[in-house]
Amino acid sequence: MLDDLKLIHNRDASDALGIAQKQWKQYQEDYDFKAQPIGSVDNIIVAGMGGSGLAAKAFVTWPGVGKPFEVVQGYDLPGYVSENTLLIVSSYSGNTEETVSVFKKALNSQNKPTIVVVASGGELEKMANQNNLPLLKLPGGLQPRMTFGYQLRGLCEIFKAFGLIKDKIPELNSASSWLKDEIESWIPTEPTNSNLAKQLALEVIGKSAVIYSSSTFFPVAYKWKISFNENAKNVAWCNQYSEFNHNEFVGWTSHPTDKPYTVIDLRSDLDNDQIKKRFVISAKLLSGKRPAPEVVELKGKTKLEQMLWGVALGDFVSLYTAILNGLDPTPVDLIEKLKLELA
Repeated sequence: MLDDLKLIHNRDASDALGIAQKQWKQYQEDYDFKAQPIGSVDNIIVAGMGGSGLAAKAFVTWPGVGKPFEVVQGYDLPGYVSENTLLIVSSYSGNTEETVSVFKKALNSQNKPTIVVVASGGELEKMANQNNLPLLKLPGGLQPRMTFGYQLRGLCEIFKAFGLIKDKIPELNSASSWLKDEIESWIPTEPTNSNLAKQLALEVIGKSAVIYSSSTFFPVAYKWKISFNENAKNVAWCNQYSEFNHNEFVGWTSHPTDKPYTVIDLRSDLDNDQIKKRFVISAKLLSGKRPAPEVVELKGKTKLEQMLWGVALGDFVSLYTAILNGLDPTPVDLIEKLKLELA
């Protein structure tokens, strides 16, 4: 079925697979972001929900920043905010109510932080312009989960502009150019027998995916979860080693052994040696108690390359799963209904 290009085209009406194929270009988007120098930055907060908060989580893995860093996914501004806080409010649509709430509270705070807005438009762009605040404007027209590259590049430019990291743009450009060639092995014209993304989708279909990684690459596992949820409209879960071994590990040992899940291990040769051992030993001790994991070895020489490779592969796997489910991957009608109900 996944080698039937006509069927793929019919079900993928909005060409989500085409967007996934071109995602490498997002990392090379040049915003030329400028910001006025500020005094000492004591801590950093990124407020962003779903796909709009994901790049910030990945930023901890690469390139990292030597300051206290929190991703806020809710309505409230942390109580420790001060004039020395850098607050980045990120909403792809510019209308996410939790993020707008945090922004408004920051504007009215006695200890008003330095605020940067990341959005493609909407209320956040309007309020940024009204308050003469720095705005990094994202290209529009996509679903937030499909803009990881735009948002990671934007964060690199923001942190560079504030002098919080060295220039990482050349490394990002190089890794994304490398990714371009890697993606070609997952596109629709590549047959299933040589297409890892199609093969994994066939393993997932009819089941719920459970994705595990190290803490270093947990943003990648979380991106897989998001993609399965929104692209394939499948329930999925994720967790990280070694936290997994302190609770969830035992949860696999009861109930029927024939469980309706596909377990996917995202492993890396860059992981801590003890984490590598935990993957192997956990699989051995859980043999017969859970489905044997599908092991995906993250490809690339650096953390950045492996992160981009893993994110892209997860996109393709979830998109092919949607097609197997008989669904158009792009719309998320239920989220839109929820927003209307909340309004």
